[in-house]
Amino acid sequence: MPWCEPCAKYFAPSTLTTEGKCPQCGERIEVVSINGAITPDTLDLKKLAGVDGEKVPWHFKLLVGLLCVYLGWRIVQLFV
Repeated sequence: MPWCEPCAKYFAPSTLTTEGKCPQCGERIEVVSINGAITPDTLDLKKLAGVDGEKVPWHFKLLVGLLCVYLGWRIVQLFV
């Protein structure tokens, strides 16, 4: 959360100017989060989700297969 020391206020990142300055006093504000400075240029959704090149787990494939079998059986029961 951006903090402006002279104004003693927190600002939403969208309220800062395009240069990253305080809208009231004009002082430059650093936007830092727990994970470091995340900007649209450094944002990687696959890395945040933890699927950075990983394969699909075997138990997910098993659940999808069992779901297909179950739904197929329910469709067969409609006509029998």
